[in-house]
Amino acid sequence: MSSSMISGHIPDLNLITYYAEKQGSVFSRISPWTKLSVLVLVILFITLSDTLWVLAGLYIAVLATYVLARLPVGKLFAWYLIPLLFVFSLVWIMAWVQPGNPVISFDLVGIPLTLTDQGIILVATLVLKALISVTYSFFFLMTTRYEHFSGLISRVFPNPLDQIFLMAYRFIFLTLAMIGSMLKAVRSRGGGLVHSVRMQGRMFAEVFAVLFIRSFEKAERVRKAMDARGYNGSYTTNVRIPTPGILEYTFLVFFILVMVAVNQVAPFKGW
Repeated sequence: MSSSMISGHIPDLNLITYYAEKQGSVFSRISPWTKLSVLVLVILFITLSDTLWVLAGLYIAVLATYVLARLPVGKLFAWYLIPLLFVFSLVWIMAWVQPGNPVISFDLVGIPLTLTDQGIILVATLVLKALISVTYSFFFLMTTRYEHFSGLISRVFPNPLDQIFLMAYRFIFLTLAMIGSMLKAVRSRGGGLVHSVRMQGRMFAEVFAVLFIRSFEKAERVRKAMDARGYNGSYTTNVRIPTPGILEYTFLVFFILVMVAVNQVAPFKGW
């Protein structure tokens, strides 16, 4: 069951897996260790930097890399909705209490509210940080074969964290399939997401209650199936992960030097 059948704004894991296995661009031939290292460096950089033009430049570079890899740009923009909603849910109050030059001022139920230039910069900064991390994460997942991805997890995380991570990732597919089946049943009876919330709230709550119960039942069946196949509590992989070449090491060193140089040139917050 593709998650796109539930909503076009939910990342389609089946599509992501398809691109990871079938994608043939030059980026899919880069060592997964290199792409993982760049991911760590990108997360570190956007955590430390609050300069708007630097973040905008990094986002353009990451988006251009995604496009050059021939990945679905339209799907990416649709998948942006969930992280953007998450960001706006966190900063919609913070933006109105930032000091700076007033841009918009009005009273809400007797409470004065002022949106300053620094409030706008705060929102733009957090949005760019979210888009950068989300875009590169999808790029990483959609250009890295699953066997290499699972090998990275097994080597990076200690036991049992690697087992929990891998099992949770695979169980997401089963959960999405159950949600899709239930929503199809609701729609076949004249219901729908908005209609069920507004007019059939009780039925909508029952759907999620059944999903919660069935998730436990499905997890138990999966565990029994794995035990029957000889699972002893350790999912190991012996796949060989391609190691970085000289050019990739050179790129990593260059990327680190650029990060340090940019931080020296633009160590301040704001524009």
